[in-house]
Amino acid sequence: MATNGASVNFVPEQLFHTILTVIDYSHDPSGANRTAFVLKTHGTLEAAKKYATHSLESLNFSPEDFQQYHIRGSRSANESWSHGDGVLLFARAFDGQEFLVGIDTTPNNEALTATPDGDIVLPEGAKFLHYVLQISVDYNADRSGSLQATEILGVYVHRADAWTAAHKCLDPVQYAEYDRRGDSQFIGEWPFGEDIAVHAVSETGQNYFIAVKKPPEQKHELKHYNLKK
Repeated sequence: MATNGASVNFVPEQLFHTILTVIDYSHDPSGANRTAFVLKTHGTLEAAKKYATHSLESLNFSPEDFQQYHIRGSRSANESWSHGDGVLLFARAFDGQEFLVGIDTTPNNEALTATPDGDIVLPEGAKFLHYVLQISVDYNADRSGSLQATEILGVYVHRADAWTAAHKCLDPVQYAEYDRRGDSQFIGEWPFGEDIAVHAVSETGQNYFIAVKKPPEQKHELKHYNLKK
């Protein structure tokens, strides 16, 4: 976009989020031990794809930290991509952990502004965004819990708004079990992790976790990071 030869910012209808999933096969060969991290958000798909293929480097990783390191579409990647349709970057650590990077899309519910290059312009005072994630685990299809799906439900500038939204994502009456962080019976003993706002179980036994997360800034902030050479 340009006005009198100058580029101007715009408000995109959709946001494109780079997601890193770390699967810790070193501690659980089933693949059930996994964690999702939203690394960054862009206002255009092109910008998100460009960032995603180099996103691990933004966390101070290098390709030499990994036994395998493949970027989809690069000459070094196999012609037959075997790491999933939505995966743009695949890396395997020397201890067996796998790092998968892909992109998720959500509506721009906060009307965030983007530059012509696709970078998000945060409001004054904000250093990062807060993300509401839904993690579903289907124990009926796989008793190990390795069949999981992560979806971004909302993006917020303020942490308080993200937590309020997280507590409203699921309707308690639709679940056989519904646990919310902050309820009196869980004060001082919440068993699902500090990022989890809600845990629910459906009548069929499927588990849902609603989490509030911010992007990690360095590789040591990845809770399951444990690279070994």
